[in-house]
Amino acid sequence: MLGRYRALSRLGVLGLNRRNGDYILRFNPRRLYPLVDDKLKTKRLAIAAGISVPPLYGVLEAQHDIRRLPAMVKDHPQFVIKPAHGKAGEGIVVVAGRSGAHYRTVSGNLISEEVLAHHLSNAINGQFSLGGVPDTVIVEYMVQFSPLFERISYQGVPDIRVIVFRGFPVMAMVRLPTRISQGKANLHQGAVGAGIDLATGVTLDGVMGHDVITQHPDTTHAIAGVEIPGWDTILDISARCYELTGLGYIGVDIVLDRDHGPMVLELNARPGLAIQIANRQGLLRRLQICERRADFAASPSERIQFAKTEFKHPVGDILEPAVVESAAA
Repeated sequence: MLGRYRALSRLGVLGLNRRNGDYILRFNPRRLYPLVDDKLKTKRLAIAAGISVPPLYGVLEAQHDIRRLPAMVKDHPQFVIKPAHGKAGEGIVVVAGRSGAHYRTVSGNLISEEVLAHHLSNAINGQFSLGGVPDTVIVEYMVQFSPLFERISYQGVPDIRVIVFRGFPVMAMVRLPTRISQGKANLHQGAVGAGIDLATGVTLDGVMGHDVITQHPDTTHAIAGVEIPGWDTILDISARCYELTGLGYIGVDIVLDRDHGPMVLELNARPGLAIQIANRQGLLRRLQICERRADFAASPSERIQFAKTEFKHPVGDILEPAVVESAAA
């Protein structure tokens, strides 16, 4: 066990136990978790702070509210249904259009009003929520993903995850949907993860499972070398989410909308460690640099400049995905 701990430190890889004990437990007061575990609260906080989020069409809080859905979306042929306390993307339905009395999902499947109503009923009953408790369902704008990603994404909307430590962005990646992931930006379901150089906002090679890949498996276009527009804005939004929540160690998930630019999808008080695999670098080394050198009283703009200076890729050894995953487990 001691040898494993030393190997983690040497590689700069953050393991699960250390993440939980040294960062989440220390810097994320449990009383603040509802601000990010409840996506509706997060959305309202962001709006009040002037941070862009997908517009809200309505909220379904009880079973009798389900009948209001058709009127709620009558002017919005495209929309997203999302449990407010959902976990790992469960329960989300993305409706891309209508076909007669049916809704057409982003993957092209047709579902009837009755089937969708049944899904909503299950969501309100808590089938998809953390702890299985009764939930609220959010109905919101369907993101129109930026043409930037058309060449390296399949069907769904890519998203950008930024890990923020006490207001300092420390690592970032983009999650690219694939045919295997059924258009979802979920690495565990087969999406591609690609690290992003914090200094430049340029993508690195992709990782799919344990394999480093240079081309998207469905579009065959190169993954590395894509410059993400508005990168400073994305870093600014991420840094400001520290003041927004008071949580010291968070994952900020952002999408690039074709018409509205960067928008916050959600925040996570327990962000996973797969971002290290996508970057093929350890997160621990960057966190330790912050703890040694950062001025935690700095403004968001100063924190961003620190991150861009200190965390220009690479920061330490470039590792094989399987090594990172093994060390971080």
